[in-house]
Amino acid sequence: MATRTYTVAFEGIEARLVEVQCAISPGLPAFTVVGLPDKAVSEAKERVRSALGALSIALPSKRITVNLSPADIPKAGSHFDLPIALALLSAIGILPPDVAEGIVSLGELSLDGTLVAAAGALPAAMTAAAESRTLICPAASGPEAAWVTAAEVLAPTHLSEAIRHYTGQSRLPPAEPGEVADLPVVRDLCEVKGQERARRALEIAAAGRHHMLMVGPPGAGKSTLAKCLPGLLPPLSPEEALETSMILSLSGMIKGGGLSRTRPFQEPHHTASSPAIIGGGRSAAPGQVSLAHNGVLFLDELPEFARDVLDALRQPLESGEVMVARANAHVRYPCRVLLVAAANPCRCGHLAEPERACARAPECGEDYMGRISGPLIDRFDLRIDVPPAPVPPPPDSHGAETSATVAARVGAARRIQADRYAGLPGVRVNADATGDLLGRVAAPDDTGLALLTRAAERFGLTARGYHKVLRVARTIADLEGSDRVGTGHLAEALSYRFPSARVVKPLAAPAIAAD
Repeated sequence: MATRTYTVAFEGIEARLVEVQCAISPGLPAFTVVGLPDKAVSEAKERVRSALGALSIALPSKRITVNLSPADIPKAGSHFDLPIALALLSAIGILPPDVAEGIVSLGELSLDGTLVAAAGALPAAMTAAAESRTLICPAASGPEAAWVTAAEVLAPTHLSEAIRHYTGQSRLPPAEPGEVADLPVVRDLCEVKGQERARRALEIAAAGRHHMLMVGPPGAGKSTLAKCLPGLLPPLSPEEALETSMILSLSGMIKGGGLSRTRPFQEPHHTASSPAIIGGGRSAAPGQVSLAHNGVLFLDELPEFARDVLDALRQPLESGEVMVARANAHVRYPCRVLLVAAANPCRCGHLAEPERACARAPECGEDYMGRISGPLIDRFDLRIDVPPAPVPPPPDSHGAETSATVAARVGAARRIQADRYAGLPGVRVNADATGDLLGRVAAPDDTGLALLTRAAERFGLTARGYHKVLRVARTIADLEGSDRVGTGHLAEALSYRFPSARVVKPLAAPAIAAD
């Protein structure tokens, strides 16, 4: 008779229930794991054998077969050690079969039976709760899994503790949720001297989750501005915190079991590969764009990134999700991010300063910015020319607004959007509004429509660019507390788009209005 217990296999952020069956039959001594296991799962039999031996539990000299069902789903990771051990313990009569069937477990076993932390405890706990089963995970993963209050979570430090619990010798207390992680220290916007236009664009980007590109010479403050952005964003809502934490859990990035309501900020180096940014690799792991879900992805020195990496970002930015396709699996990860990018206008960085620019100016600027494809440029809602920072700072710069002051306005605008889009699936901020919904919430008056039409004809706005101007204008109106999108809102939104993908100077709103 086959005994069974349960574990999970991860497909994106979804934890699919896997039945672990164990049968002991007559024959030559053997220990076989079937059901499409990878190398780490196949090696589990040696870790399980050693861990049971450390507890003076001898395996029978018979044929042991462990099946991971359904057999057509790839099984990867060392977290299958514990469920295989529990199924085997049930098969040899140490654990009652009905007890083993009520368990979902995951965890890696050391050779002495100690349980090692495993990634994915949070989504595993959600699956256990949905199946009305108890989750057993290593003690290091217990505080993370215990945030799912609908599931009973037990977190032993050693395999022997789980055995004693289910044989009635010593009961394990339920795991306690970890403490909320401390807020990280971020840069304050008051540290940026001058750059009023860039500060304004940063506020709009935070309020509506609009992608932003900053172009300027070295030392102008582009990186500092980007690193101030986390201080302007509101905390994660409970729903967003759960989504973000599940991705971090799968990546093993939740330390100490403490979840955080701070929005993630990912800053990959420009040498990062496409799988590192988008996701992939042998295990189809989430990339930086998914790790930044509901937060900020900052790409400094944008033209220095490989072209295939930048072009791979185009579809995820539009759809809000990444599909990692492999021969044996298709894995989907969410990636609704606020993309902020910074770039020098040319390789030397001094294109706008004739006395300092290289001999190839302005061709060098066209070649350098030409590394960024036009379709990717078109996906930036806000394109800002950041001039050189004044040295020394102007006398009145010490009175610049702090991040807390700007964050209060951003939070008010986000609350307006939350009320506006309440009950609409997949729409949380203005950047998510599309189609008829965008037409209703951002419909301009006749004067604004005429302005937008002239701008589209003169500067060749694409359909995507046209809709992005409407979304940005809607956000500007929300920051002002206005119910309607006015001509002034549209003019400011238009001023944040470059006339073309190769021109660095921003579009001047007054010039459009006067035409």
